[in-house]
Amino acid sequence: MPRATTETPGPSAARAARMARAARSTLPVAALLLVTALWGSTFIILKDALDHISPADFLTVRFAIAAAVMVTLAGRRLLDLDRIRWAQGLGLGALYGVAQILQTVGLRTTDASVSGFITGMYVVLTPAVLVLLTRTAPAGRVLLSSVMALSGLAVLSLTGTSLSTGAMITFAGSVVYALHIVALGRLAEGQDTMTLTATQMVGIALVCAAAGLPGGVEVPRTAAVWGPVLYMALATGIATMFLQTWAQARMSPTRAAVVMTCEPVFAALFAIALGDEQLTGRLAVGGALIVSAMLLSELSGRPPRARRSPPPSRSRPRRRLAAPNHPGPVTDGTTAGSPSSTARRTHGRPPRSDGI
Repeated sequence: MPRATTETPGPSAARAARMARAARSTLPVAALLLVTALWGSTFIILKDALDHISPADFLTVRFAIAAAVMVTLAGRRLLDLDRIRWAQGLGLGALYGVAQILQTVGLRTTDASVSGFITGMYVVLTPAVLVLLTRTAPAGRVLLSSVMALSGLAVLSLTGTSLSTGAMITFAGSVVYALHIVALGRLAEGQDTMTLTATQMVGIALVCAAAGLPGGVEVPRTAAVWGPVLYMALATGIATMFLQTWAQARMSPTRAAVVMTCEPVFAALFAIALGDEQLTGRLAVGGALIVSAMLLSELSGRPPRARRSPPPSRSRPRRRLAAPNHPGPVTDGTTAGSPSSTARRTHGRPPRSDGI
């Protein structure tokens, strides 16, 4: 009778499984890093564009274009959404739009470095909002990474300690950013990324239009303004929102907030590459703290490695003998005192008689 065997995954299969788990954990972080890199590229571009157009007009035109493109790409899928999905997307977009407006208004009376630091405070506000709304406390290592990231932002951005009305407005925007990060992390899972991005863009455009319409929206008139508008509508509008929505469906809000604090690091790198800034000790220390915080958060967010199950026993399975046809209860194919039971106790040999 052939021996029964059980196939177990070999080393190559186990290695492939580990690589798949690592990819599922790493790809969302890589997507958010790309988002922060695109965000970081906008500071120099936006600085020049705002010399020719007001912030409200810029935001209105930018997100109107982004919403129109996303609605076109999503197409008929938007018609299949129910009211709940529409309300969720529009609500998320409204949060993001309000945060954008508050940050832009606060920037008028706040130094750019201070504004960048206060905006980045969502890295510690996100776990606080998460605790208040969900009664779920993040892991200690994640909280430590949040404090490290905030310290890096302080070293990188702060040159003074003065606060103003603009700083308080910017802080309010940071709170709203934290709300958006937490809400997106809870609502993005299980939703179609394309339609959720489109509905968010519609919500952002509506909020920005409501803020800009009272004074009248002025459309850009020169290529020097249209270039930044199109870049920030497509690259840092559609692409970043799509990637952020996709990534946050696969990671916790607190981890996402820590990764997104790399934005000022990329902004500084772009400024250095274009010759607008020089590499200083403060920039190096602040950037190192932020990157270390991101790595700490990433390590704490990895699922524990599965323990290897013990190899199956190689012992030959016992052969079960069929029970004879008899009345009475049957247990494991035999009954106490039956011939087959006796045969089993004598290792399959017939019982020895006194005459042998």
